[in-house]
Amino acid sequence: MLTQPLLEKLSQLKLTTFRQALEEQMQNPHYAELSFEERLGLLVDLELTRRANNRRHRRIKSAHFPLQATIADLDLSPSRGLKRSHILELAQGEWVRRHLNALVLGPTGAGKTFLACALGRAVCEAEFNVRYVRTSRLLHSLELAQADGSYTKVLRSLARIHLLILDDWLRDPLSRSQAKDLLEILDDRYGRSATLVATQVPVSDWHARIPDPTLSDSVLDRLIHNAYRLTLQGDSMRKTHSPLNDSMRLLAD
Repeated sequence: MLTQPLLEKLSQLKLTTFRQALEEQMQNPHYAELSFEERLGLLVDLELTRRANNRRHRRIKSAHFPLQATIADLDLSPSRGLKRSHILELAQGEWVRRHLNALVLGPTGAGKTFLACALGRAVCEAEFNVRYVRTSRLLHSLELAQADGSYTKVLRSLARIHLLILDDWLRDPLSRSQAKDLLEILDDRYGRSATLVATQVPVSDWHARIPDPTLSDSVLDRLIHNAYRLTLQGDSMRKTHSPLNDSMRLLAD
């Protein structure tokens, strides 16, 4: 088979990396020292690696993380209240495979969103799909979905996500209809997928922010009894990284 038709067929098959690597092999005499099987194995490995990387990039992009956070970026010093072993364990994603939950707790500005995004990205790397959303915006989108008739479709879409991250959880007290919407989501996910909530509201105050006691009990039951708890401590991350703080340190020096 002529070389150019072969290369064109590889492009038609969307084996882009395979084609590029084959062209490199044909131009580099050192590859002639390898057997056919060895050369073919290298081409296949490169193509598989490219496809895996592309899938990972798509998962990260579709998660809609507001911050480019990674596990390596986290401050795991004792003052932050996080156990390195727990974070590294969660980063492996086994808890998502087991359909467990995680609660990221702490005061305003403590870095809850950053931690949630770092864990979410790690879960993407572990080949799970993830979706980040602020709870208030999710509730608003569900209200719109009820109005235009797409409510059931939205619920089905959310149920298929391996890890759903709900940020600013219960920042504002819920209405009864909002509590019912959240229960619908959590019902679909319980025992089938994982949910992470990040919030400044202590778990002890959750019940009071959901108006119907029955709904409140149901929501909490589906979230907290099979959940890891991560409680951030220390100064606000915004305060720690404030340019004003840097200026004050310079003056002190």
